[in-house]
Amino acid sequence: MDFKIRKAVVSDSPSILGLIQELATFEREPDAVEVNLQDIEELGFGAAPAFECWVATLAEEVVGMALFYPRFSTWKGPTLHLEDLIVQEQHKGKGIGTALYQKFIQIAEQRKLRRVEWVVLDWNTPAVEFYKKSGADVLDDWRTVQMDLETMRNYIKQNHESI
Repeated sequence: MDFKIRKAVVSDSPSILGLIQELATFEREPDAVEVNLQDIEELGFGAAPAFECWVATLAEEVVGMALFYPRFSTWKGPTLHLEDLIVQEQHKGKGIGTALYQKFIQIAEQRKLRRVEWVVLDWNTPAVEFYKKSGADVLDDWRTVQMDLETMRNYIKQNHESI
């Protein structure tokens, strides 16, 4: 059976959320997902979408997705950040992930962007090797930095006089 790649629509939101949860489980953080169905619907398909999503369907069922959003590089200008490329475990190895990846790259090239970027876990060897084989640079000398809401609030509270 052949899969299809298409732009996601609001009715795909439950499937998108399900794929996000599946990825969180794969990445050993099953309780880390805070977004809900309303967030996906509003932030992805509302008046000012925060992200764009393309899905892979097999027999009309969403089995994979590429979710990305615009960023700006002070060195390169507009870029796209691939937040997640997810294929359901039982559908891996069928070329679905490759097709979603190619679509993402094609979109960036059509928009004349100078760079795309994403993060990959160092222990996800198949993904790292896939990206390297595609010609992407996997940067070992950069570190991802994050701060959660509680930490942001603590930082602001501790430094309120200097703001």
